[in-house]
Amino acid sequence: MAALFGHGNPLATPVGQMIEKSTDGSQASENWGLFMEICDVINDTDEGPKDAIKAIKKRLSQNMGKNHTAVMYTLTCLETCVKNCGKKFHQQVATKDFMGDLVKIIGPKYDPPTVLQEKVLSSIQSWSDAFKGQPDLKEVEKCYNDLKGKGIEFPMTDLDHMAPIHTPKRSQPEPEPVIRQQRQPSLRADQPPQIAQIPVVPAGPINPTTEQMGKLKSELTVVNANIKVMGDMLTELDPSSVDPSDLELLQVTTVFVAST
Repeated sequence: MAALFGHGNPLATPVGQMIEKSTDGSQASENWGLFMEICDVINDTDEGPKDAIKAIKKRLSQNMGKNHTAVMYTLTCLETCVKNCGKKFHQQVATKDFMGDLVKIIGPKYDPPTVLQEKVLSSIQSWSDAFKGQPDLKEVEKCYNDLKGKGIEFPMTDLDHMAPIHTPKRSQPEPEPVIRQQRQPSLRADQPPQIAQIPVVPAGPINPTTEQMGKLKSELTVVNANIKVMGDMLTELDPSSVDPSDLELLQVTTVFVAST
């Protein structure tokens, strides 16, 4: 009767169907949105943790030695669930049976690529460190120590700076970044606003010195001479047959007159 309701096939359960879809090796990349939905089902349903681990085991056994991409997606799905799900799922992972299935992936029988071997070993290593001191999860640490005892080399990992295994749900949205502006000085009630001082030109006649008058006459003479030259050029230039050098000289003269 159980088989009629899909319980005989771990991939026929609701979470199992999601896991099968998310670990399809024909996908171009990981389906992170579906991975997170799987985590929600595991966290929100009583049978979620057990059904999910059975489906993950099924996907691994189906693809080991056949479809390395599907195995990698399954391992990534598993890693995501461990980081985002609670103790009930961790207990399903930390069993001798399941840890044995993980170790089989890196065995010589399936000849996995290096990236898969490192994925399995780094997961076991990080879980062992995260679950240390928890009696009901000790099987992970035991598996890690057994592999080290057999001379297995684990990837170099800085466990002290790794993200925690359990990623709690964000209770509040992240605040928008604050753009800091330069603070303006505040005005006291008894302090009038400061107004920029504008230089005042004294009223009445201006009496320049002899030196200033001489310099002014000299500059006016130059300006008048330049205006005369420019006027002569404008009179003599023929727009239909103008020489480029004459136009350049006219432009230079115009700029010079304007600047003076």
